[in-house]
Amino acid sequence: MVKRELIIRSNSTAVDFALLKDGKLIELSKEEDNNKFSVGDIFIAKVRKPITGLNAAFVNVGYEKDAFLHYHDLGPQLSTMLKFIKRASTGKMRDFSLKNVAFEPDIDKDGTINDAIKANQSILVQIVKEPISTKGPRISSELSIAGRYLVMVPFSDRVSVSQKIESKEEKDRLKRLVKSIKPKGFGVIIRTVAEGKKVAELDRDLQNLLNKWTVMCKKLHKAPHPSKVLVELNRASSILRDVFNDSFSGIHVDDETLYTQVKDYVQEIAPEKESIVKLYDAAEPIFEKFGIERQIKTSFGKTATMSKGAYLVIEHTEALHVIDVNSGNRSNKAKNQEDTALDVNLSAATEIARQLRLRDMGGIIVVDFIDMAKGDHRKKLFDHLSEEMKEDRAKHKILPPSKFGLIQITRQRVRPEMNIKTTEPLPTITGKEVEAPIVLLDKITADLQKLLAGPSKDHKVTLNVHPFIAAYLTQGIPSIRQKWFLEYKKWVKIQSRDAYQYLEYRFKNNDGKTIY
Repeated sequence: MVKRELIIRSNSTAVDFALLKDGKLIELSKEEDNNKFSVGDIFIAKVRKPITGLNAAFVNVGYEKDAFLHYHDLGPQLSTMLKFIKRASTGKMRDFSLKNVAFEPDIDKDGTINDAIKANQSILVQIVKEPISTKGPRISSELSIAGRYLVMVPFSDRVSVSQKIESKEEKDRLKRLVKSIKPKGFGVIIRTVAEGKKVAELDRDLQNLLNKWTVMCKKLHKAPHPSKVLVELNRASSILRDVFNDSFSGIHVDDETLYTQVKDYVQEIAPEKESIVKLYDAAEPIFEKFGIERQIKTSFGKTATMSKGAYLVIEHTEALHVIDVNSGNRSNKAKNQEDTALDVNLSAATEIARQLRLRDMGGIIVVDFIDMAKGDHRKKLFDHLSEEMKEDRAKHKILPPSKFGLIQITRQRVRPEMNIKTTEPLPTITGKEVEAPIVLLDKITADLQKLLAGPSKDHKVTLNVHPFIAAYLTQGIPSIRQKWFLEYKKWVKIQSRDAYQYLEYRFKNNDGKTIY
């Protein structure tokens, strides 16, 4: 069974979340104290000005750049919502359920922004895309409040079910249940995790969402414009809400306050799993203990290494991301080049799906896989990539391979991309930076593995490296060299070479000949 763990590291300015699947880092995110515009937050704001040419309006939500609200994101029941806001703002409204609200006709699908909203009008809006680069937030006035099993949509009556629930019987059952408990005036989207749940659990979730709605509406009376009236769950709880399932075996937190919050939230959504939340208080930093720091260093560089010498090169441009798949100096037992290409491409697809989630890459991603002549191999690759990306919560679309062997992916990005520096200052030259030793170590280990399994396995092996790297490999108990000995049953002699550049290394045999 797949084992998932969530590791939470807290410091004075931010909280980092690392999601591990069988020990491998698959998602990394950060919640910063100064992030006042998170996806899901709802603001009462004022329309700055509608722009006819864009069929959109700029709205002041308190960010240095105005937020962007397109006509298509107004929601069909905009007129009803604007009337509701007006009444709720007077302070005379006591009942915030929508059962007695007279619903206006839907706004015209092909209408214009000037017919819908005016400058200085009060409006409720929700952040759908955080400020990225030079752009302000993207917002919508079609509100949705997400719970564990359900998403509640005010000013709607529609009930829909997640496409990821495949059984028609289960879809019908859930729809029937939700229709029986749903209050008038609220639409509901049934989430994937609701599959198999009983009506009592769904009803409890719905009541929580209605309470949130009521608390939000009470704030409208005296709320300054702009101000936040509903805060999305803290990042820890929202990650758990979206990804938590029975395969979670541990949630480790290194901060006591955060530990209590997470424990309370797990107690609320899955009481039987409360015991997996653990407070980490050892001296070794939590990300070091779980091998995350190392995985960050080796996963976020321009080059991402895979098993058996294959690697990816990931390039970013203003318009798109380009990923190149390379087989490297791979030694492989496959009979022919076509089988080798398929083998490398399949493992590359798995790593690419992981990299997209890890870096939260968005927009257009073009992947240059190794060319394959057989149509069934290309189909196998496309199906495998689609399967690997099923767990990705971001909306995405994958096109089949083109004639040139390129696969195009579009992936929605709602937060700034995770960019982590994996280079370190070169100790010998001021101002120059190189890959961190830990990244080099992965390359050396991969080469050593091939070497000891190859034709030279009977020879004694000497590794020639720069003095700093030599010290890095031999220090500590157990040192990296001792770990190699335990794994490969061969002692690697390490020769310090002053003439070598920082990242240069050679494997030599007993006679001093370079064998790798």
